[in-house]
Amino acid sequence: MSTLKGKTALITGASRGIGAAIALRLAQDGADVAITYTSSEDKAAAVVAEIEALGRRARAYRIDSGDATALREGIDRIAAEFSRLDILVNNAGVLIAGQVADFALEDFDRTMAVNLRAVFVATQAAARHMGDGGRIVNIGSCLAQRTGRPGIAVYAASKSALTGLTQGFARDLGANGITVNLVHPGPTDTDMNPADGARADLLRGQMAIPRYGEGVNIASLVAWIASEEGRYANGASFAVDGGINA
Repeated sequence: MSTLKGKTALITGASRGIGAAIALRLAQDGADVAITYTSSEDKAAAVVAEIEALGRRARAYRIDSGDATALREGIDRIAAEFSRLDILVNNAGVLIAGQVADFALEDFDRTMAVNLRAVFVATQAAARHMGDGGRIVNIGSCLAQRTGRPGIAVYAASKSALTGLTQGFARDLGANGITVNLVHPGPTDTDMNPADGARADLLRGQMAIPRYGEGVNIASLVAWIASEEGRYANGASFAVDGGINA
């Protein structure tokens, strides 16, 4: 069933991993899809090809989410080229680890620019193109609730802040019929965090269900939020983490 037929979705940072899985799932549900990427042009092109093979319109845009001007202008361009924008998934993110004693200010600024400021910029820009029924989904992290290890304070802070931003935007945009929600993935099998990686067994030991998730697990929830069935969810945070924070 094409529950998103006639809709246009934008997923930031979707050349691989969770973002790519979300892009493909929304296309399977009937949406035309735009994705952004920073450096993986070949992987972004492969995602576009998969979407087009489903009979949907797709295009990849090279946009650094940490560049506020480029992001804002890119979203306006996407809305114009697709003639509409109904769904925004703020997925782009960076994880720079380091102990507080020697964590570089430049790395702090980069983390906040991509993981937090970009969500504000993209939401502000996208909402101008959305009408009643618009959907904004922010992708957080299970580390927003409990870090579990040293060295990721700044990343955790950037993801924790999304709770307040999501709830506030839900209030700001709700009168326009636009919903804003937050999804916190747990350990998910991607090339950045493989299920056979060096820390995988340690993470599995912390989960109530001791296995890694897959991108489709996150994508399925995003697709529901984006659909008509998810219209009453607003300002909510959803954990898809195998119970790592249970």
